[in-house]
Amino acid sequence: MKHDVLELAAQLSEAELSQQLKVREFTEQRIKPNIASWFENATFPLDLVPELGKLGVLGMHLKGYGCPGRSAVEYGLSALELEAGDSGIRTFVSVQGSLAMTAIHRWGSEAQKQQYLPAMARGEVIGCFALTEPQAGSDPAAMQTTATQTADGGWQLNGVKRWIGLASVAQLAVVWARTEGVTAGDAIRGFIVPTDTPGFHAVPIEPKLSMRASVQCDLRFDRLELPADALLPEAKGLRGPFSCLNEARYGIAWGALGAARDSFETALAYSAEREPFDRALSSYQLTQQKLVDMMLELQKGQLLALHLGRLKDAGQLLPEQISMGKLNNVREALKICHAARSILGGNGVTLEYSPLRHANNLESVRTYEGTDEVHTLILGQHLTGHSAFRG
Repeated sequence: MKHDVLELAAQLSEAELSQQLKVREFTEQRIKPNIASWFENATFPLDLVPELGKLGVLGMHLKGYGCPGRSAVEYGLSALELEAGDSGIRTFVSVQGSLAMTAIHRWGSEAQKQQYLPAMARGEVIGCFALTEPQAGSDPAAMQTTATQTADGGWQLNGVKRWIGLASVAQLAVVWARTEGVTAGDAIRGFIVPTDTPGFHAVPIEPKLSMRASVQCDLRFDRLELPADALLPEAKGLRGPFSCLNEARYGIAWGALGAARDSFETALAYSAEREPFDRALSSYQLTQQKLVDMMLELQKGQLLALHLGRLKDAGQLLPEQISMGKLNNVREALKICHAARSILGGNGVTLEYSPLRHANNLESVRTYEGTDEVHTLILGQHLTGHSAFRG
């Protein structure tokens, strides 16, 4: 491809290239022909879920229990290709694998892993991850949802969550709550909650201007009773949910580039075909400047994502490095989508073309799993040694 000026494809192994091509073909055949109608009608394609399971992208970075066990780079490339279709589809894969499945795989009991992970990897069971609350979106330490131990050793959940992806279509939720009667550092615990449990209420958030081919919900727990074995035994404190968030943030650093690449390629092709004033739009200096600027940021973002992937596969990836990838790549991807839309002129505001849809979606991607401000302060703390989160 002419726009791979740095020939980054040469940095990938045959297995990585094969995985990328497989997911790209799936996206071209199953997502792109349908995404405009899914987005317009605010429809999440549930029939795609088992197909994603067969594709091997659900929990694909996890090993054992029916999970594919692929590399971090292969997962990143898959996220990129899925988000070239739509952020909502990549978000499903992220919520299922990087959040819900990772929580069970890393912090669950052996029985919980055996019970849930194989079916989730096949796409037969959908999971969601309930951490964010209406009053504490960026501050999980301030969560108010409570888990109170009952006389028989079980638990009762009470509280609310917001912006929980897939909750109204999921069969299970990984819910994080503040427990009582334990030391402050261990107060946050995780629970596996079947969504048909009495007291579990999920209401889709509508209407939305972003992520319309996805589902986000408000949750409410009203005296929801759980058995003792619903607790994730190894997750104590915020380390549990944060470890899952870092998995999701890593995937976002790759995925956002898919939206950017698709927008760039759309604008590049359009500018070659469009002939204002009897010349190809791509022959004008202002258009070429936009295309070059987009290509530069796209390739720099790909270099960053690939470096993060190599570090992750080597077991050396640090949280501040993940923040750098999420902050930079989503921010620059959004700029690329807006620049691409400008090349399309008036046609760019229709669903026939992808850049504005991608840009709308990226407004959500930029917000979830840590806003720009949160990741800026994470990096600021790394640079200065001072935390600016609390006075």
